[in-house]
Amino acid sequence: MRSYGQYCSIARALDIVGDRWTLLIVRELLLQGSCRFTDLKTGLPGIATNLLSTRLKELEDAGLISREDAPPPVATALYALTENGLSLEPVLKALGLWGLRLMDVERPDDAFQARWLAYAPAWFTTDADPGAPPVVIQLVASDEQAVIEIGGGQVHTRVGRAADPDLVLEGPPRAILGLLNGMIDIDLATKIGLTSRGRHDVLARLRPVAADPEGAPSTAEH
Repeated sequence: MRSYGQYCSIARALDIVGDRWTLLIVRELLLQGSCRFTDLKTGLPGIATNLLSTRLKELEDAGLISREDAPPPVATALYALTENGLSLEPVLKALGLWGLRLMDVERPDDAFQARWLAYAPAWFTTDADPGAPPVVIQLVASDEQAVIEIGGGQVHTRVGRAADPDLVLEGPPRAILGLLNGMIDIDLATKIGLTSRGRHDVLARLRPVAADPEGAPSTAEH
């Protein structure tokens, strides 16, 4: 393992997770849970098979992931985050929150998957009215579908379709994610391709999370 050779906690952390693809492997294991090599590769468009194998071995050696041979009918290795690996979740959330400012441009060659559409509201928004009745929002972007369920002070998301959503948002990922995370309003989102059906008032239930001046996550008011 290459090292920066510095007696610094940031440098020590980057010795382990600073290589290309490493934190995205952690992202996929956080989102998918225990999964097969092929599931990971599907969730990481563009990664070479040999590089994924190398990164998984490095993460296993570092104690961040475990590898277990599953019995039939699976009969393949399953990868999962260890306790140390799971402790990287707030690091990924902080990076993702900081990275929202870079999401104003949707590049034509960017890959996009439903899991990435689903985790953003769960990680970067909160329920603005915990006492109100539950509501459901259906998201459709680039042929990917996800569901937001808001209620009881919690925001839960999943890949798939809702039976009877209160609101349906469909359009480019930039329009949907920008609207949900408070970066743009519905008028601008509509101008860049968003279509919507249902109760627009339920959008007020999503309160974007922002970084406070000290750099720690905080809840931003609309």
